[in-house]
Amino acid sequence: MISRKRYATPFIVWIIAGTLIPLLSIAYYGFTARDGGFTFANITAMFQHDHMQALGLSLLLAFISTLVCLILAFPMAMILKDSKYGKQGFMIFVFILPMWMNFLLRTMAWQVLLERQGVINTLITMVGLPRQELMNTPGAIVLGMVYDFLPFMILPIYNTVSKIDNHLIEAAYDLGASRKKVYTSVILPLSVPGIVSGITMVFIPALTTFVISNMLGGGKINLIGNIIEQEFTVNSNWYLGSGLSLVMMLFIIVSMLFLRKFDKTGGESLI
Repeated sequence: MISRKRYATPFIVWIIAGTLIPLLSIAYYGFTARDGGFTFANITAMFQHDHMQALGLSLLLAFISTLVCLILAFPMAMILKDSKYGKQGFMIFVFILPMWMNFLLRTMAWQVLLERQGVINTLITMVGLPRQELMNTPGAIVLGMVYDFLPFMILPIYNTVSKIDNHLIEAAYDLGASRKKVYTSVILPLSVPGIVSGITMVFIPALTTFVISNMLGGGKINLIGNIIEQEFTVNSNWYLGSGLSLVMMLFIIVSMLFLRKFDKTGGESLI
């Protein structure tokens, strides 16, 4: 008999080759100077003005994108929960469908819509309004993030609210709770795990993205992801790029731990 643990061998090999080795390589370059000596300079470089400015803008745009996604996703998840099964499946399919398209193609589509001679400006001028500079702005980047990451907010929240027992909601109404009270005291607390999962799945990729800001920002708006990408591909400075990546990795881990603690607090309050 073959031990069941051996079935995990391909997964273990995959994790080592695809995760551990790259992480160790990044750690090596991050703490290595160009002359081969040990250094912390690549780590402390994050505190330079340009890098801190890029990090601050990245945090701001990621926060705005996550907040917009949450505002749009929660009502949509409730609509999906209350819809009939057949209609429910169709609506979920509509949200998942864009994810089947290549990420770059989805972002390029927004270039066509937002450019000066694009579809949106054409419609604006048809009603007598002046053309707007929509491309190469933080607003365009946020729009691209929301479009690309919204499904990752909707699905976890829907998965959570769909499991809420309707008898709890009916009991709250029977006890005299208003619709607002039902949402704030019953539905919202029970939705915390899905909300936290959605925030994690949107905020982290939004914070580290560089493709969306490159394509919709026109290279004029540098986020921290753009700076790291440029250090690897343009400047060929793997040492600095790795150091900045390690700082971002630590920042992401701290953010996830904070969200996990918040999730636990929410869950414990329901017991």
